[in-house]
Amino acid sequence: MRTSKSANAPEGVTTAEIVQRLEEEIALGLLRPRERLVEDDLLTRFNAKRHVVRQALLDLETMGIVSRPPNRGAIVRDIGRKELEQLYFVRELLERAAMEVMSLPADPQVLQNLTNLHDRHTKATKEGRLREVFRLNLDFHKALFDACGNRPLSEAILQFAFKTHAIRSYTIGDSKLLARVCEEHARIIKLMRGGEANRSALVKLISEHKQPAKQAYMLALQRIEQSSESLLPAR
Repeated sequence: MRTSKSANAPEGVTTAEIVQRLEEEIALGLLRPRERLVEDDLLTRFNAKRHVVRQALLDLETMGIVSRPPNRGAIVRDIGRKELEQLYFVRELLERAAMEVMSLPADPQVLQNLTNLHDRHTKATKEGRLREVFRLNLDFHKALFDACGNRPLSEAILQFAFKTHAIRSYTIGDSKLLARVCEEHARIIKLMRGGEANRSALVKLISEHKQPAKQAYMLALQRIEQSSESLLPAR
C-alpha cells in the first residue's frame, strides 16, 4: 500500500506510535497478509527518522505480526493452514492453563476492571469505532489472563495473540460477530464471579471464544486456494 505524506503527521513520532498504528491497521484489514511495508513510504507517512521506522518494523517482526522473507523487505505476515492450526493449538493450551490456575471467584478489583473494559468495548462496538474496539478487546483479554496470577503464562498468551492479528481482520467488521464477542465477554465476567463450579464452563467458553476468527480465516484461505487453482492451465 503506497502512502502519501500526511499534512498532520507529527514531528518526532515515536517507534511505539508507529507500531500501534500499523498493528491496528493489520488487525482492521487495512493492511492485508503479504502486503509490503515499504520503508520509504513509512518514512514519508509518519514523518519519521529512518532508524525509528526500522525499529518499528523490527518490533512488529518480534511480535510475530510482520515477516522479512529474503529479498522482499518487510511484509504483513501470512499464516498458512498448517501454521494456523499450530498457533491455535498452542493458544488453546496456554489459555486453558490460565483458566485452570485462576482463583475463582475472581478478585473484586479484577472484576470491576473487566466490567469497565467490557462496557467501553460494547459502547465502541455499537458506535462503530473499530480502532477502539480492537484496542479495548486486547485490553480486556490482557486483564483477563493477567488475573491467572502467573505473569510468564499471561505474557506468553499475549505473544501468541499478537501472531494472530491478521486473522482478526476477517471478523472485526462483522456486526453479528462483534455482538457475539460482547455477549461472551459478559458471560466470562459472570462465570468469574462464581466459584469452582464455574471453572469448566469458563474453560469451555474461552476455547469457543477464539473460533469465529479462526473459521473466517480458514474460509478466506479456502477461497484463495480455489481461486489459485482456477487460474492453473488445464492439463
